[in-house]
Amino acid sequence: MARGFSEFKYMTFDVVGTLIDFEGGITTCLAEIAAEAGVSIDGEEALALYRQARYMPDASLFPDDLVRVYTVIAPRLGLPPEEKYGMRLRDSASVWQGFPDSAAALADLGKSYRLIAMTNARRWALDHFEKQLGSPFFATFTADDTGTEKPDPAFFRKVFDFVASRGDSKDNILHVAQSQYHDIGISRALGMTNCWIERRHAQKGYGGTIEPERFTAPDYHFTSMAALAAAVRESLKQRT
Repeated sequence: MARGFSEFKYMTFDVVGTLIDFEGGITTCLAEIAAEAGVSIDGEEALALYRQARYMPDASLFPDDLVRVYTVIAPRLGLPPEEKYGMRLRDSASVWQGFPDSAAALADLGKSYRLIAMTNARRWALDHFEKQLGSPFFATFTADDTGTEKPDPAFFRKVFDFVASRGDSKDNILHVAQSQYHDIGISRALGMTNCWIERRHAQKGYGGTIEPERFTAPDYHFTSMAALAAAVRESLKQRT
């Protein structure tokens, strides 16, 4: 049985894919490039190619790596190969949108918890994402800060050290994320309580996110941030 929401002091969040619609951002930019080139693309095919390219051995930090990714996937999609289009895809991260429910849910949850961002994106990108989300975070951790990317346990331990410096522990954290591969599996292995936001519940497959070797049943499961916020509100109201 999952622990009650009142038992946590912190909520940690994956950002890209959970709060920010990176799939929509990528496919929108690629579709614009395609339209200019007089071709059309299938969004799900583009995401599948992106996923394969993103996890090649020579990948670099996100979203800078989108320049390289574009050069890999452009020929498969019939898109112009010039690097300037890869740079355009990378730079599109600055205008990627939050999911419609993200900012309001975070504002609501921030009334009861300290919210911490944990993102594989670089700091420059998170600066833009935070503005989209209403700057809700108590603390933020990026790939630049940790020197690694999830699902590396070292990323999580940086956060554990931070809350320990405040006299708390991982037991005081509820980790919220959409990625089974990057977040849910490893958070379970590290003994955290977790919450899976299944953003692609109405779609098949894993889209732009790498498929995990095995599915991890989460402690909490919602299909939106709005549903999580509503469940927390109801739970906490019952305790007052």
